[in-house]
Amino acid sequence: MVCVVTVQRPKRYVSVLFVFCGVWSVALSVTRYSIPEEMEEGSVVANLATDLGFDVRGLSQREVKLDIIHSKKYLEINKHTGELYILEKIDREYLCPMKLEVYAPCLLKLDVILKNPLRIFNVELEITDINDNAPHFRRDRMELDISESASPGETFSLTNAVDPDVRTNSMKTYYLSENEHFSIEIQSGSDGAKYGGLVLKKGLDREEQAVHNLILTAVDGGIPARSGTASIIVRVLDTNDNAPQFDRQIYTVNITENSPIQTLVLKLNATDLDEGSNAEIEYSFTLYTSEKTQEVFSLNPNTGEIKVKGVIDFEETKMFEMHIQAKDKGSYPLSGQCKVLLFVNDVNDNYPEITIKSFQGTIKENVAMGTVLAVISISDRDSGDNGHVDLLINEHLPFALNKSSEGYFTLVVSETLDRETVSEYDITFKVTDRGTPPLYDNETLVLQLLDVNDNAPLFPKSFYTIHVMENNAPGSLLSSVTAFDPDLHENQYLVYFIVEKEICNISISMLFSINPEDGNLYALKTFDYEREKEFLFHIEARDSGAPPLSSDVTVHIIIIDQNDNTPVIVSPWRAQGSVLEEVIPRSTDKGYLISKVIAIDADSVQNSRITYQFLQITDATLFSLDQYNGEIRTMRMFSYRDPRHHRLVIVAKDNGDPELSATVTIKLSTVEHVIKVFSETTEFPLEYDIFSDLNLYLLIGLGSVSFLLLITILVIIVLKCQKPKPAKPTPPCRNSVISQRNSTIADSTLVSSDAYWYSLFLAETRKGKVVVRQPVPKGAGYMVSSLPRSTGLTETSESTASTLQVGN
Repeated sequence: MVCVVTVQRPKRYVSVLFVFCGVWSVALSVTRYSIPEEMEEGSVVANLATDLGFDVRGLSQREVKLDIIHSKKYLEINKHTGELYILEKIDREYLCPMKLEVYAPCLLKLDVILKNPLRIFNVELEITDINDNAPHFRRDRMELDISESASPGETFSLTNAVDPDVRTNSMKTYYLSENEHFSIEIQSGSDGAKYGGLVLKKGLDREEQAVHNLILTAVDGGIPARSGTASIIVRVLDTNDNAPQFDRQIYTVNITENSPIQTLVLKLNATDLDEGSNAEIEYSFTLYTSEKTQEVFSLNPNTGEIKVKGVIDFEETKMFEMHIQAKDKGSYPLSGQCKVLLFVNDVNDNYPEITIKSFQGTIKENVAMGTVLAVISISDRDSGDNGHVDLLINEHLPFALNKSSEGYFTLVVSETLDRETVSEYDITFKVTDRGTPPLYDNETLVLQLLDVNDNAPLFPKSFYTIHVMENNAPGSLLSSVTAFDPDLHENQYLVYFIVEKEICNISISMLFSINPEDGNLYALKTFDYEREKEFLFHIEARDSGAPPLSSDVTVHIIIIDQNDNTPVIVSPWRAQGSVLEEVIPRSTDKGYLISKVIAIDADSVQNSRITYQFLQITDATLFSLDQYNGEIRTMRMFSYRDPRHHRLVIVAKDNGDPELSATVTIKLSTVEHVIKVFSETTEFPLEYDIFSDLNLYLLIGLGSVSFLLLITILVIIVLKCQKPKPAKPTPPCRNSVISQRNSTIADSTLVSSDAYWYSLFLAETRKGKVVVRQPVPKGAGYMVSSLPRSTGLTETSESTASTLQVGN
């Protein structure tokens, strides 16, 4: 579809031509306008917004740009009205100098580029000629020597007039001043130029008139017409009746462009039948040969050799025309003329050109496939295969080239992009022609990918196990739980927090805290292994993208036991700070069980293993102490030399580092007879036994027994009256010995996981007997219960004892 709009202006007009109004891809079809040259600056050519169909209100935001190809910036676009106006006067003769080729319109090629979204409109502006130049001769004075023997009808070449205007405004005809001997003959050259030849109408008589003064007028075809004049002076010479003749009137030669200097093009040959100086020939270019041709080729005046002396460029001139005359050296020289036509053969001497019309240097990594990144135009000044150009990009890139129109390509996204894999692409465009050898050029563009939040934070491990020693300081650093996010900027900034949950009705956030910036995990309280042994919760890392992405990790806190509990001696029981007194008969045998020391430790495993040692002993040969079960036995029988009173200090030490210990002091008194003795440890209490072994010292024995009985009664009374010190309250849910300690350890159950307490024991207290029972099921611990003194140890009494069981 073709649309033409003509706008009348004073003495001028503007033609608007739309060619192929449809749009194909990014580059639009060509829109052509036609204006005369020399329009005033500021003159409006057309309204591009109206003609091309885009909204004027969005021009400032869309960054409209006018790109003039291979020329100065003669025009500009008004970004407020969309009008295309003249920025600088356009001289058609300067912009499109006249060449030898057939007339072609003078076109100014423009690209109108709009962004957001990207659109390109191809505009051609045809500059039409006006008659602003008058014809002028290259020589204002022409002198001709014509022999009087010249025959009527002979033609003499004259300097032609040139007019830089074209077509109807160019050179049209010549007029010769009135005379009876000469007339003007007008000829047209291959480039349309008008040449005038002086024709002899009537024979000359030098004796009648030796000089003829003529005026030659050149007139163009403009309205109004313009003209120029030159004077012709004809001198009549004496007879030289034979003129040189060329063997051919027209020579046709093919020459390759860029031929080296001094390359022989053609050797002319002209002959003259005269003799002497009238037969000596000199070659020269006539005035019909253009100055451009004479700059490129040289003519030897003596030999007639035509050689290359300048650069031959096919893209500038495809054909040269030479007019050559051969003139003899007679007194009245005669000349002959010929025409040489040189056709230039193209070689691949121009590199292909690549022009980036538009390019987005940065895009988001999640851009849709098919998005246009750049618009590229390619060209080559050569012709044929030498001017056929192919465009390629480097391989293994997620981009593709699509041809949008002749000489235009678009670069589009062809695969999914990932900034975390490749953050920057170097895209090299390579243009290659099809000449032999081919020529190529390239240009590299750098494309950067902008990050989007498409990666969730990633922890290096899915499960963290953190060991914490009990009795830690509140606020101590436990570990650093950090994640990694390959995104950038705010998409990479991570915030850490603990996923809220409750443990034993206590919020996890009251036990632990995490630094939201670096993932450092802190303990908010001091942990006690005897109360809590492990915690299991989740930590979540969340980035700052929009929308944010997150991931979590499981954290397992394991509390490590520390030797922080001192062993407690529960048997034989004695008031704090007091000394335990025991009475044994001196007649005991070897291996007699004097007492059994039992200590418990609230710690676990190695820290709760108790060993017993004598700290002080009056006679190391008399008593032995089992380091594992705490049994004190006699190593031999008493002799009369042994003292009656012994002091034993036993220390119970745990297996921790550093080790903790407790001591008990036992004072042993030996008597001949005792009222009460203990058998070896059993689950049943021993009944009182009265020894009646009468001997010769019966009176002494009865007295001693009475005395010891009195002492025993006094000691019991004193112990009854003594008020025990209150014990510290035991924390709730603590895996330790629970005792009110108001008067005794009665009505309490002592639990320990130590295997050394597997045996049974019985110890006397002020209120009853202490019994260590068998281990509870599955090794959960051992129970120590108290019984009243008056109650016998039976199955029934065992069930009535107060018992507290705490599992490991």
